[in-house]
Amino acid sequence: MSRLITSSALLCVVALTGCATVNPGLDNSPGRKTVYTDATTTSAQVAGVGVESQDVISMTDKMMRDILATPQIAGRTTAPRIILDSAYFMNDSSSRINKNAITDRLRVELNRSAGGRIIFLGRHYGDMVAKERELKREGGADGGTIRSTKAQAGADFRLGGRITSLDAASSKSGTVSRYHQITFELVDLEFGNIAWSGLYEFRKEAQDDIVYR
Repeated sequence: MSRLITSSALLCVVALTGCATVNPGLDNSPGRKTVYTDATTTSAQVAGVGVESQDVISMTDKMMRDILATPQIAGRTTAPRIILDSAYFMNDSSSRINKNAITDRLRVELNRSAGGRIIFLGRHYGDMVAKERELKREGGADGGTIRSTKAQAGADFRLGGRITSLDAASSKSGTVSRYHQITFELVDLEFGNIAWSGLYEFRKEAQDDIVYR
């Protein structure tokens, strides 16, 4: 009797398994193969309403060209010294963004394109420079091959700016809309005036927003 029950149960399992249907469009593989995508375009798989790679590239390229076309900055007889980092670049938006991704790219691209018309100070490396200067002056290292100065270089201008946003959401469709406004400014570090300003803005809409990390 027990053999009969076991056989019947086994037949039921086989029958149920055979009748199960598999969705041909469903990828049941352990993981998706990593692929490289163009950072200057919107991802076809992952895209939201926040600040993304194509936005960072577009805004820094635009700001770079604008700064190089400003005579008060890039047209001076003596190349100005500029601090371009994220210390005074504020994120007041609802987007999660690493500010260094913006300021680092702007500084690097400007440094490559300026051709000596602008000198960029690595104030974010100040501690590193101070330790090396102290080591040299205490006799722990020689003076190097460049020069010896009384103090670190002082800056003429420093980057400031702000990222802001306005959000809207539809309760019916679930569509989320976000407008970003990003301001860039170079401030005269003696007089305090704003020597240059730049603005970048865009708006995005999506039905299902993604999580930014």
